[in-house]
Amino acid sequence: MLQGHATPEGTKKFAASSPAGISNYRTFGSLTLSSVGMGTYLGDSDDATDATVESAVAESVRRGVNVLDTAINYRSQKAERALGRAVSKMVQEGAAAREGLFVSTKGGYVTDDGDAPSDFWGYVREQYVQRGVIGPGDISAGYHCMSISFLEDQLRRSLDNLDMECVDLLYLHNAVEGQKGMPREDLHRRLYEIMEWYESQRREGRIRYYGMATWDCFRVPPGDSQHLSLEEVVGMAERAGGPDHGMRFVQLPFNMYLDQALRQPTQSLRGGAVPFLEAARALGIGVFTSVPFMQGRLLEPGVLPEFGEGPPSVRSLQFLRSAPGVLAPLVGHKAPAHVAENMAVMGMPPLTPDQFDLLLNRLLS
Repeated sequence: MLQGHATPEGTKKFAASSPAGISNYRTFGSLTLSSVGMGTYLGDSDDATDATVESAVAESVRRGVNVLDTAINYRSQKAERALGRAVSKMVQEGAAAREGLFVSTKGGYVTDDGDAPSDFWGYVREQYVQRGVIGPGDISAGYHCMSISFLEDQLRRSLDNLDMECVDLLYLHNAVEGQKGMPREDLHRRLYEIMEWYESQRREGRIRYYGMATWDCFRVPPGDSQHLSLEEVVGMAERAGGPDHGMRFVQLPFNMYLDQALRQPTQSLRGGAVPFLEAARALGIGVFTSVPFMQGRLLEPGVLPEFGEGPPSVRSLQFLRSAPGVLAPLVGHKAPAHVAENMAVMGMPPLTPDQFDLLLNRLLS
């Protein structure tokens, strides 16, 4: 089992020795993080996909990526295992240090095991229900669970899958979206209880930070039943963990089609209404973004406007990572050709704020 976690010294050393150049890194808190990260969502739950993921992780790290994202339910736990094997191999071979890599995973969705022979509900009954991990009524219609006993079980499995003693970031996965029938006051109470538990896991050294991986809740307007206030969430974290609380990151969709995080004033901030990315910057929340290509749909000819250099994938990543408030878009890739194409963005610096504003104004005109 790999010991340690991402450190200020380790991530800074990673960036300094990277072929990507220091301009492709951001400092958040005391960590130095690549402005593009790798996600591991898509793919079949088979060994062949494992092999391509492991290769893609190693190549992405070699090209300068030190932000690596997964979830226990991705490919029925196999995504975590593939990522863990890739990191372990790089550390053993001296190609990377655990202290230089920022690894995140997620818990909340009920999952089976792609390496186990039982069917989904057979696995759920055996592993969760019969062992008292999940009680009656704990699983929502969206196959989601927010009980502490379940999240504790999932963190233990995630650490085993990753073969790590500590994960740098643990997200609560789609809390609002996965619990659409839960009354709002119950949801807030659960969120606070989970944050208290997350803080206990930080003290035990099992996680360094926690956050929320979301889909709709931070992008929809306040009148929407799925809306969640980031200001209120940060307030909960401050009550649970004090000023040094670990609630420091959010993941949400953002691309040139799903642009609400940048352009729509969905969040309250000190009495005003602002877009999510502005609220996140003001509240000290780092933002990683998902679905940069809308699962390939934005890469089709003629879909994206013409700007900058390179193929649509590079132009998309350049736009996303240059948006104010974005730490890094998370790109999922496996095929060597896709890795090489996407990672070409690490050979160019992000746009400056002035360049981004000029580009945004041109795209909106």
